[in-house]
Amino acid sequence: MATTATILHADLDAFYASVEQLLDPSLRGKPVAVGGGVVLAASYEAKAFGVRGGMPGWRARELCPQLIFVSGHFKEYQRLGDAAIKVIGDFTPLVERISIDEAFADVAGCTHLFGPPDEIARTIRRRVRAELGLPISVGVARTKHLAKIASQVAKPDGLVVVDPDTELQFLHHLPVELMWGVGPATKAWLAEIRVLTIGQLATTPGWSLEQVLGPAAGEKLAALAWNRDPREVKAHRRARSVGAQSAIGRKPANEQFFRPTLLHLADRIGTRLRAKARPGRTVTVRVRFANLNSASRSVTLDVPISTTVILAELAIDLVRAVLADHPDERTISLLAISVSHLEEDWDLQLDFPLGLHDEPRRPGSKIGMARWAADRAVDKIRDRFGSDAIGYGSVALGIFRSVPDEFRELAEKDL
Repeated sequence: MATTATILHADLDAFYASVEQLLDPSLRGKPVAVGGGVVLAASYEAKAFGVRGGMPGWRARELCPQLIFVSGHFKEYQRLGDAAIKVIGDFTPLVERISIDEAFADVAGCTHLFGPPDEIARTIRRRVRAELGLPISVGVARTKHLAKIASQVAKPDGLVVVDPDTELQFLHHLPVELMWGVGPATKAWLAEIRVLTIGQLATTPGWSLEQVLGPAAGEKLAALAWNRDPREVKAHRRARSVGAQSAIGRKPANEQFFRPTLLHLADRIGTRLRAKARPGRTVTVRVRFANLNSASRSVTLDVPISTTVILAELAIDLVRAVLADHPDERTISLLAISVSHLEEDWDLQLDFPLGLHDEPRRPGSKIGMARWAADRAVDKIRDRFGSDAIGYGSVALGIFRSVPDEFRELAEKDL
């Protein structure tokens, strides 16, 4: 683990809303939200009224009557996000991009060229502002976890450098929700045992955390609370899995409601797997119930898959199994699918027609090949005319998507 603060976490501030204010100067200084039926992103002016991403549009308008909704310029988000990451890459090859608008960088090997880490961070911020017209916050610390927290503390449009000699003093007074992996549900569970700050988490007995969070999550968060984070910045990572999820509000736990969502998720995942020619062998589903409890099921296949319909059918079977194991759960709030054990440079092998019961789900069978060919035809049409040009009828007719697929594609990590 590094002994000096050489890891940077750079995060574009209120990125989507900032881009809209850049493209339309009349929006600057005004509360802006990207979206409509649901808030995809909000400017700092809108956040001051309590408007947050994921909030229903009607609620956002209640909080901020003067809120201005814009539909979004997804190609501009991609272009400007790429340009900002390129600025960081001008200083070090060790850049690990983790989303459209944020990245880690390790500058330990380039200080002799560009000065100390804090000066590199200042230069990055100046260049992004001058060349792209966008605000960016940067945290500098000894570990990735602390650098990410420092960039959050630096917002909006700031820089925070954490001295290794005082990092625990800096860390322990901060609210626990700033930690990586502490979302609203985990924050609520920790609040039940009166853990509100990272310092309180650090001094909570391990057995108590395990009871609330489980052994793995409890141990991980306890280590991060003491800034024990050995992870290195890794450039050009190859994803080990690909997934997608959808919050569906509160829907009855029956198939007519969850099937369209699973088909849509399978369509998104299958498209990404095929684009990179990386099918996967293990399919996992996660179901979150209305009480915030969740359950998972997975299956590992003999051959890897990337076909939308096969993936959807497997996911539906897995969700059925989850619900069978939890007969008292009546309401679902979130569904997720992931595919792991991804293959590289894999060639499809044809299967003999042996009349096996799972033949339609075998990629090399006659039916499996037909399904794959249909997917590739859909992919080609979408590549040329856009993602809304064509789709599976059961998906297009069976689910209302309040979040545009273009936005999901930007948010989801690439393979």
